[in-house]
Amino acid sequence: MMSPTHLAGILIPAMAFLSCLRPESWDPCVQVVPNITYQCMELNLSKIPNNIPTSTKKLDLSFNPLRHLGSHCFSNFPELQVLDLSRCEIQIIEDDAYQGLNHLSILILTGNPIQRLFPRAFSGLSSLKTLVAKETKLTSLEDFPIGHLKTLKELNVAHNLIHSFKLPAYFSNMPNLENVDLSNNKIQNIYREDLQVLHKMPLLNLSLDLSLNPLYFIQPGSFKEIKLHELTLRSNFDSTDVMKTFIQGLAGLKINQLVLGEFKNERNLESFDNSLLEGLCNLTIEKFRIAYFDSFSEDTTNLFNHLANISAISLAHLYLDTPKYLPKNLRWQRLEIVNCNLEQFPAWELDSLKEFVLTSNKGISTFAEMKMESLEFLDLSRNGLSFKTCCSHSDFGTTRLKHLDLSFNEIITMTSNFLGLEQLEYLDLQHSSLKQASDFSVFLSLRNLRYLDISYTRTEVVFQGIFDGLVSLQVLKMADNSFQDNFLPNIFKGLTNLTFLDLSRCHLERVSEEAFVSLPKLQLINMSHNSLLSLGTLAYEPLLSLQILDCSFNRIVAFKEQGQQHFPSNLVSLNLTRNNFACDCEHQSFLQWVKDHRQLLVEVEQMVCAKPLDMQDMPLLSFRNATCQRSKTIISVSVFTVLMVSLVAVLAYKFYFHLMLLAGCKRYNRGESTYDAFVIYSSQDEDWVRNELVKNLEEGVPPFQLCLHYRDFIPGVAIAANIIQEGFYKSRKVIVVVSQHFIQSRWCIFEYEIAQTWQFLSSRAGIIFIVLQKVEKSLLRQQVELYRLLSRNTYLEWEDSVLGRHIFWRRLRKALLDGKPWSPEGTEDAENS
Repeated sequence: MMSPTHLAGILIPAMAFLSCLRPESWDPCVQVVPNITYQCMELNLSKIPNNIPTSTKKLDLSFNPLRHLGSHCFSNFPELQVLDLSRCEIQIIEDDAYQGLNHLSILILTGNPIQRLFPRAFSGLSSLKTLVAKETKLTSLEDFPIGHLKTLKELNVAHNLIHSFKLPAYFSNMPNLENVDLSNNKIQNIYREDLQVLHKMPLLNLSLDLSLNPLYFIQPGSFKEIKLHELTLRSNFDSTDVMKTFIQGLAGLKINQLVLGEFKNERNLESFDNSLLEGLCNLTIEKFRIAYFDSFSEDTTNLFNHLANISAISLAHLYLDTPKYLPKNLRWQRLEIVNCNLEQFPAWELDSLKEFVLTSNKGISTFAEMKMESLEFLDLSRNGLSFKTCCSHSDFGTTRLKHLDLSFNEIITMTSNFLGLEQLEYLDLQHSSLKQASDFSVFLSLRNLRYLDISYTRTEVVFQGIFDGLVSLQVLKMADNSFQDNFLPNIFKGLTNLTFLDLSRCHLERVSEEAFVSLPKLQLINMSHNSLLSLGTLAYEPLLSLQILDCSFNRIVAFKEQGQQHFPSNLVSLNLTRNNFACDCEHQSFLQWVKDHRQLLVEVEQMVCAKPLDMQDMPLLSFRNATCQRSKTIISVSVFTVLMVSLVAVLAYKFYFHLMLLAGCKRYNRGESTYDAFVIYSSQDEDWVRNELVKNLEEGVPPFQLCLHYRDFIPGVAIAANIIQEGFYKSRKVIVVVSQHFIQSRWCIFEYEIAQTWQFLSSRAGIIFIVLQKVEKSLLRQQVELYRLLSRNTYLEWEDSVLGRHIFWRRLRKALLDGKPWSPEGTEDAENS
């Protein structure tokens, strides 16, 4: 045996050698897409890694102490298109630092305390389109050596120390420049000579953002005869006098859109006087937006006078008094008023207006007639409005309306069948309380309507001609309404173009066999969350185009044997989960039909028995036909024997799986795994698994092969055996998707307990926990072992945001890559693809 002294003599030099190795030689970067995308965030790198393929196109080196970029330091990556150097403590960038990056289009330098830029620091970037240099301590644009970047479209130098607004002469060499963000700098004054370069670029489609600069002075005529696409001035002024002077100083400017106002959390002005906008009369403006001013003067008529010649107006988060009349000379074509605390409905006459949006104004309660002869688009949603009469052309003063949104309001009394509104194509009434909607053919005039939503409108359908006239309708949503006697009759006569129908939560118990005979183009029906006792397949037989049928969350026991052959041939998805299925011999044919059509059924594994009680919550697929052939003499077995057999069966069942796992460790421990990971999750979370987990891992590069029960389990084999033999034996890892539904699912907990045993018995196995949603601690503590594991071990949390998703997928892929064998052929194929 080796002595401790000898052992220490070997270990100490070895540890010293390892400590001298630079991190760059450890291959620490995450390979997102082989040979294409690499992430090297927060790896304490002090120089550019030399072990990344030259074919890399996207490289993230953010949050590394690079500090100094020398000449040609990226020459090994000639194909690079995106380079992120955010917060790398870069202080010096030498000449030709990016030389050779002819394909680079995006360069991000955010948060670097740059002290010295060599004159040719950005040379070689012949294709650069976006340059982000926020928080780089930049003091002047004139000294920024980017004049040769002729392809540049966007320049972001926000949050810097720039004091002068003087636009450098080299802007004239940038014919593609479209957006310059100078927000949150130190600019106070604007002089005529600052914009001299723009006179040399009359065709430039330039947008300037000067928000959050402490503007104080502008030289008159500075913007005269200058053309801009957009100018944004928000939270710039500390007094109304300065703002008024500044707007007057914009005289002569020709601009597509002008944005004024403040930010929600950056308020400088306590009040807003209409005279502030007098200077707008000297500008040529197409679109005007103003946001976040707390109080206006009472006379808003003058405000609108200043905006008479503008085509599109947007007023958001203002405190406005509703003027009774508007000036006659307005040429507005679009008006948007959002959350402006109006106290009265604006019953205005605007002959030129084509689009009117009035939303989220809770101060008004009653609709008043308008007169807008040219109006085509009207959105009055989320105002809490009440309509005493609705709806005809006289209510809105137009016959040209094509889009009408009255959703999320109060009571709407239907007194007319949209007379004079025959051109309407879109109608949304959801979450408004409709009165008298089923007393007559309320939609009779709407022959061009394609979209109708009356969901959650408290409508009881009594009159069967309610939808007469809707010959062009394609989408009909009427969830959470009701029908007489909870019976669905044939109320869809004439709707021959309908493709989408939502009848969920309508308390339906029965469906007429003729309910859908007039819908040859219908592709999707949602019948979920009703009280259907039988599927009534004959009702769906005429639907030759039907592809998706959702009958989940009903009270269906089974359907008759003769009805099993009457589903449309094009049906590809049938959802029968969460019903009251009877697993007895009386419905043996239905149970066999489920097994034979498992590919058609959605989440067939979650279709469980509701009765008899001894089979409650057991999957339908577990029902065996042989049960119905048993002799009646078995029933007469004594209670003692039944209890003893049950006890033995439970013990055998419990220890059987552990024995199977132990045997599997010996059999499969040295073999190659078929799958990268076996996924344990609740059926309630399957949408996330299919649309997020499977799509990003199996369709990504490198692809990971997942074992999913609905796809990879062998038909005819018991679920428990499939879990062990196909799931654990053949997978390198186990992914556990934890959620509220997971904790409450007996099958999920069973799979998790088996996974624990497998991890203990197999030295190569590993469990990766993904917390899909926050789980109540009281509920989590019911599963003591799972609670302890999540408290002591690192797990992944799903966050549905751009940054959250980015970090989540990077960490998950890194965990799955651990121990995954790679072949040169696979890498070459990924590169070619």
